[in-house]
Amino acid sequence: MDAVVVGGGAAGLSLARHVTAEPGPAPTVAVVEPPSGPVSSPPRTWCFWEHGDGELEEFVHRSWGRLLVRGTDGRVVTGDGWDGVRYKMIRSADFLPAVTAELAADRRVHLVTATVTGVHDGPDGARVTGVDAAGRAVALRGRWVFDSRPPRRLPPARTTLFQHFRGWFVRTATDRFDPGVAELMDFRTPQPPGGLSFVYVLPLGPRDALVEYTEFGPAPLDDAGYREALEHYTRRVRPLGPHTVTGTEQGVIPMTDGHFPRRLGDSVLALGAAGGATRPATGYTFAAIQRQAAAVAAALRAGRTPVPPRPHARRHLAMDAAWLRALAAGRIDGAAFFTRLFARNPPRRVLDFLDGTSGPVGDVALGLRCPVGPMARSLAELPFLPRRTAPLPHPRPLRKASR
Repeated sequence: MDAVVVGGGAAGLSLARHVTAEPGPAPTVAVVEPPSGPVSSPPRTWCFWEHGDGELEEFVHRSWGRLLVRGTDGRVVTGDGWDGVRYKMIRSADFLPAVTAELAADRRVHLVTATVTGVHDGPDGARVTGVDAAGRAVALRGRWVFDSRPPRRLPPARTTLFQHFRGWFVRTATDRFDPGVAELMDFRTPQPPGGLSFVYVLPLGPRDALVEYTEFGPAPLDDAGYREALEHYTRRVRPLGPHTVTGTEQGVIPMTDGHFPRRLGDSVLALGAAGGATRPATGYTFAAIQRQAAAVAAALRAGRTPVPPRPHARRHLAMDAAWLRALAAGRIDGAAFFTRLFARNPPRRVLDFLDGTSGPVGDVALGLRCPVGPMARSLAELPFLPRRTAPLPHPRPLRKASR
C-alpha cells in the first residue's frame, strides 16, 4: 500500500476520499477502523461556516444563514451582516457511512476492520498490526502511515483547558425555534471561574433543535451536572414548555497551547486532532481537517513527502495561547470577551479569524478591539511559563445554578 490510514473517523476517511477524488491512477490506500463497540466513537455533529456551497454540500444536514450571540443579559449583540456565510452541520451518522460506502466501491481503497495494536516505523515504510473481530492477527504495510486516532496523551503546555459539552436533541409541543437562525453562544448561564459557559442552539425545525450546554474549564461535569445545566436552561433561562429529549451528544475537546507533532517517525504521520487540527481557542476542527486532508492527498498524488501542513497560522496560535492564559488566569471574563468581540467587529471578520482564514490586517483590527492590557500581559509572559503535561480530566459536579 502507498498509504495506511489508522482510524476511520472524519480525518481518516476525509484523507482517503481526497486521495481518490480524481479518476484514474492514484495512490492505494488502506483504512483500518475498529469493529463496532466501546472503541468506536459515539455519534456526533460537526459544524463549520462556509460561503455558498462547498464540496461537502451533499452531506450537510442543516444550514443557517443568520447567527446570533446573546450576552449574559440576554441582549442580542449580532444578527445580520454575515455576507452570505452559512453555518453548516454535518452528522457523523450521515457522513461516515456514506463516505465508507463510496470508498468501498473504489478499487484503490482497502477497508479493514480491526483494532490496531501497534504501528511500527521504518525508513522505507511502516507496518500496522492489529486484531480483527474474530481474534485473528492483521498486518498491513504502507510507504506512509497516517495515524488519525485521538491522542492518548496531551503534549506539555503552558495552559490546558477542556471544552466539554452535552447536547439534547429536543422536540417541543409548540413552535419554539426559528429554523433560519442558529444561536452560536447564549451566555445566560452561570459562568465558572477561570473559564466560560454558554448554550448553543441549532434549530432543526420550528419544534426541533439541538440545545447544547458547553463549558471551557479544567474538567468535564458528571451526568448530574450536565442534566442540571440543561434543565436549568430549558426550564428557566429559555423555557421550552412541554418537550421530549429524542437524542444526546457529548464530548470533551482539549484546548491547549501544547505542540502536536505532525511527524511521528520516518514514515508515520499524525492527522486530524492528533496532528493539531483543533483550534486551541474554539475547539473547531472539521474545516481544518478538510484543508489538511486535501493538502496531504495532493502531496501523495504528486509523490512528495506528505507531511500534514500546519493547520493554523503561527500568529493565530500565539493569539490563542494568550487568550487561553488570560482566561485561565482570570484576567478576562470569557463571556464578556466573546460578546464584545462580536459586538465591536464585523461578523465576517470574527468568523474568518475563528476559522483560521483571516489575514494579518484583519487580525490586527480585531485584536485592537479586545481587552488589550490583559491580552498583552498574557502574551508577554508566555515565553517564561513552563510547559507541563496536563492530567486526564475527571468528571466533577456542577456548581449550583442560581439564575
